[in-house]
Amino acid sequence: MRFVVLYLLTCAVLASPNTVQAPVYAIAREESSIRFYVKASVPLEGTFDKWNATLKFASANLSTGSLRIKIQAASVNTGSGIKNGKLTGKDFFDAKQRPLITFLSKKAVQTGPNTIDVQGNFTIRGVSRPETLAVTVSGVGTGSGRIKGTMAFDRKDYGMNSGIPFIRIADRVEVTVDLKVNRLSGPQLHLKP
Repeated sequence: MRFVVLYLLTCAVLASPNTVQAPVYAIAREESSIRFYVKASVPLEGTFDKWNATLKFASANLSTGSLRIKIQAASVNTGSGIKNGKLTGKDFFDAKQRPLITFLSKKAVQTGPNTIDVQGNFTIRGVSRPETLAVTVSGVGTGSGRIKGTMAFDRKDYGMNSGIPFIRIADRVEVTVDLKVNRLSGPQLHLKP
């Protein structure tokens, strides 16, 4: 029995230098936000109150990263009950039938010293299409930082063809994420200078 325990300890000690270490991050939801904006004849912008996001890496290399955002469509908050009701209805989010809006990253490409194009699948109303979230990162190399980015899409590509009575609204929708990220363990992420 002592031999088995000694063997396992030896394997653990010898294997640890070869183990790929990855940074582990947590998103501070209370210090983060997800917003949207649509150009319209009256202000049409707001936030989502219920959402979850995760950021994971298989190594310290940026290309191994995965960003997942899941939003409860019914949690839209424009400050107006009438607008909220219209947006969560069948003509727009169809929140009863399609409760989640998601962004699941597929690839991250560094475009500058602190800018990254995060390419992924965006799903709303059950329709999925490839979209790009263009982000700026700050705080790399420290214990915490921010990921701020914008993704723009055409609402009609997702079946949101209706308007809102007495309000002219554009087809282009901008979604803005502002995520406070804390590194819990592991090495710092490698970005090109």
